[in-house]
Amino acid sequence: MRKLALSDEILLSVEKPARYIGGEPGAVMKNASEVEVRFAMCFPDVYEIGMSHLGIQILYDMFNRREDTWCERVYSPWVDLDRIMRRDHIPLFALESQDPVKEFDFLGITIQYEMCYTNILQILDLSGIALHAQERGEDDPIVIGGGPCTYNPEPLAPFFDLFYIGEGETVYGALLDLYKKMKREGASRMQFLRAAASIEGIYVPAMYDVTYKEDGTIASFTPKYADVPAKVRKQIVMDLDHTTYPTSPLVPFIKVTQDRVTLEIQRGCIRGCRFCQAGMLYRPVRERSVETLKQYADEMIERTGQDEISLSSLSSSDYSGIGEIVNYLIDQYAGQNINIQLPSLRIDAFSLDVMSRVQDVRKSSLTFAPEAGSQRMRDVINKGLTEEVILHGAREAFRGGWSKVKLYFMLGLPSEQEEDRKAIAHLANEIAAAYYDEVPKEKRVGKCQVTVSTSFFVPKPFTPFQWEKMFRPEEYLEDARTVNAEVQQMLNRKSIRYMYHQADETVLEGFFARGDRKCAAVLEEAYRLGALYDAWTEFWDYSRWLQAFENTGIDMDFYTLRERDEEEIFPWDFIDIGVTKAFLRREWNRAHEAKTTPNCRAGCSGCGAKTFGGGVCYENAH
Repeated sequence: MRKLALSDEILLSVEKPARYIGGEPGAVMKNASEVEVRFAMCFPDVYEIGMSHLGIQILYDMFNRREDTWCERVYSPWVDLDRIMRRDHIPLFALESQDPVKEFDFLGITIQYEMCYTNILQILDLSGIALHAQERGEDDPIVIGGGPCTYNPEPLAPFFDLFYIGEGETVYGALLDLYKKMKREGASRMQFLRAAASIEGIYVPAMYDVTYKEDGTIASFTPKYADVPAKVRKQIVMDLDHTTYPTSPLVPFIKVTQDRVTLEIQRGCIRGCRFCQAGMLYRPVRERSVETLKQYADEMIERTGQDEISLSSLSSSDYSGIGEIVNYLIDQYAGQNINIQLPSLRIDAFSLDVMSRVQDVRKSSLTFAPEAGSQRMRDVINKGLTEEVILHGAREAFRGGWSKVKLYFMLGLPSEQEEDRKAIAHLANEIAAAYYDEVPKEKRVGKCQVTVSTSFFVPKPFTPFQWEKMFRPEEYLEDARTVNAEVQQMLNRKSIRYMYHQADETVLEGFFARGDRKCAAVLEEAYRLGALYDAWTEFWDYSRWLQAFENTGIDMDFYTLRERDEEEIFPWDFIDIGVTKAFLRREWNRAHEAKTTPNCRAGCSGCGAKTFGGGVCYENAH
């Protein structure tokens, strides 16, 4: 019988104690004395968010298939337990064994979004691990970061021993084998890190020197030793049919954000939207075969008892076997009340037909993501959607029985003008008008509901817009007011609901997205001032961050309001994602000319991803 790390008294005093006890169906239990490597896998947010993440489920399954390794899970304690742990000096623990994280060999942290950075420091702090890598001793875990934010790891560099750049299924085995070997040989922590830096895809910040020019930009970024590579190449899996996949995933005891099994149908996206980091990072597009997906789906439904399955992809409509796999799932689970989720579909006749078969159209809303209101702006961002296509999709949907539509846009895009912002309201009005034109009065189920949501654009590394400037929070809010005022002028305004995101949070996200090592001081100071769970509206406090900038003397405007020069060395330039900087600059130029670039299946644009030797780049090769 496991002894829980928290007493019954504490568990009964906190919200959702099931977050902390482990033991869920699918959890892996091993004997700690019989394994050589103990790996604590952490998602730095609350349990319900972390349990919904496919990446951790994949790595958890992959590590635990090794007889020599036990991988356990760690999530951020919610604020109520955080206070108790600090008060009573209870160290952070892993769910499976309930042992302190500090006793593990590795602490792996997945970094999915910039607004979780203070939670990373919480994890280290509550674990009793020194925040700074250089202050850790021989008995401390090796702290490793992975996930999309590691494509610019520099604002977090002082806090991590190493970063894994890319998809986890490739070189983790080599890293764990190296660790075992050097541990047996009695090697020091620094000797292991030096050796690990030679593994492709592994970045060890301590092995690199950064110098700066007088204007604050980077002068040089160089390895300290000859055997440390100057470039770190991202790791990707080219054959998705023959890699690990969790067909017995963990099933939580409590409701989580994504309470369903996930079927990852492909990786990457053919579209090339210029604002989209994921679309560039995960090139080239690689598909799983329909036969493999059928097998995975059947195993997961049988083993978990879940009643919902989600087809995961950046753009589901572009998966070549989408019709076949959807029809299989519909037929296979007919009469069993299994819901099928289809995120990321483009709205066309086929997609609407499929969705009408898997959704209750009376209850569900359709999601369109035009991203920009005017055609010029959609061409600038290479969205590949015309107003005609959008309106045609809306009319088809209304004819099919839908009456609720969600529209997603961005404000603050490069070269955006006032008329582009107003065009958002006009497009929403046209969509609402299409409902009243298409659906006779006697067939309407209430009035049309068009929900317009705008986020503020953040330039991300490895996108054509990585050179662009941002704006001040008050300027973003003025843009949102322009949209709102225009919505109020529309004939169908009563059918349109407008919402926008927080502007100050967006600016901070942009600061960290393109920051350098100096930015770590702001993060640490904000955490010291009490910043935590910044992605949660109820805990967001911008004044803490402004105080942190003042206390550290770091100028946020330098990182957010400045357009980058073409020759500037970026903090992330040492990472090779396959997509070349020359291609990204060509796309930047085309954006400023409002010229579109065809998708990867319509024609190769020479981005560089062909060097990986597979995927969509070779689909038509003979």
